[in-house]
Amino acid sequence: MDFGVENMLKISELSQQTGLSAHTLRYYEKHGLINASNRSEAGYRFYTDSDVRRVQFVKTARNTGFSLADIGQLLSIRVDKLSHSCQDVTDITQKKLLEVNAKLAELQSMQQTLELLLESCCGGPENATHCSIMEALDAGLSREDKNEARLIK
Repeated sequence: MDFGVENMLKISELSQQTGLSAHTLRYYEKHGLINASNRSEAGYRFYTDSDVRRVQFVKTARNTGFSLADIGQLLSIRVDKLSHSCQDVTDITQKKLLEVNAKLAELQSMQQTLELLLESCCGGPENATHCSIMEALDAGLSREDKNEARLIK
């Protein structure tokens, strides 16, 4: 095992340096996003500075909302930038932005429904036998049925 272990990090040290758990690092390795540069005879993973930078890239991309598949594509671009264009990266990023905007619209709709439900309820101390929120949920009120929430008042 003479491959300069003193310049390499064990998974616990990589975890400490990157703020990712060893479990997360193993998960990313299982999905092909990262790889240990070397392994000891006992099977311990060892990581180089290049591996640390790759993990940081994955962490940043993940925190930005990219899926594991997106990150895989971005990593392939990262290792072979000459064979890819900025348009390739823009396409991946644009797709992610569209997904985020759709989720935001869904969350805003949920927020409006919850606000309507709260407006329709007295919120008093009496039992919930005739609670308008419970009645709306029992009636199958969906976000698309916001106007019905007003009628339940």
